[in-house]
Amino acid sequence: MSELVPIDETTWKLLELPSTATLATVLAKHDLWNTFITGAKPLAPQLRMVGQAFTLRYIPAREDLDHNLVFDNTRDPQRLAIESVGPRDVLVIDARGDERAGTMGNILATRMVARGAVGIVTDGCFRDSPSIAAMNIASYARSPHANTNKTIHHPIDVQLPIGCGGVAVFPGDILVGDDEGVIVIPRHLAAEVARAAALQEHREDFILAKVAAGAPLVGTYPPDEATQAEYEEYCKANPKPC
Repeated sequence: MSELVPIDETTWKLLELPSTATLATVLAKHDLWNTFITGAKPLAPQLRMVGQAFTLRYIPAREDLDHNLVFDNTRDPQRLAIESVGPRDVLVIDARGDERAGTMGNILATRMVARGAVGIVTDGCFRDSPSIAAMNIASYARSPHANTNKTIHHPIDVQLPIGCGGVAVFPGDILVGDDEGVIVIPRHLAAEVARAAALQEHREDFILAKVAAGAPLVGTYPPDEATQAEYEEYCKANPKPC
């Protein structure tokens, strides 16, 4: 895998500000329309996620390989992934949208927390989901399921491009998660997108307040020259984030 483009601290901090909806709009301006992971819902709302993708791919389980429920910590790609994630990593699991078994459980999630990972995202399920929801790690899945992963899933590889919830995810891509779900930002665009999205969120907060106070859409959203001038005055007391 080629060396990843560095992400500076300013970019990480700016990505804490905008919603996934705002980020989706900014990415669309870059002609990137398929960036929101469908079906990945937060287990613990209000726990925001900003991190980089560490990928794990499952294929359908095969009885002669998986139904003995043997887990080899030295060779199993799932276990290798858990022992490889680090600070700011988000484990992204391609489960093919299959909801008939969990993709991992609370012991593995606990190990990820100890290693400093910030998130887990799957287009499948988690088992032990109430325990995972209580942990200090953002977690997103389609639904809970008590069955262990190898009843349905066979872990096959790590740190290769995957599909998750209909979105292409490459190792090192930037993921942002909020109460709505998870969006994927190509790593090379992270700084540009973070800045544009933070500025858009700041201006839309101002516009939202005007609409809530009774302002009509015409001239307010999008803002005309008068509203834009009013916004610039607003910024004197409420500085832009960048």
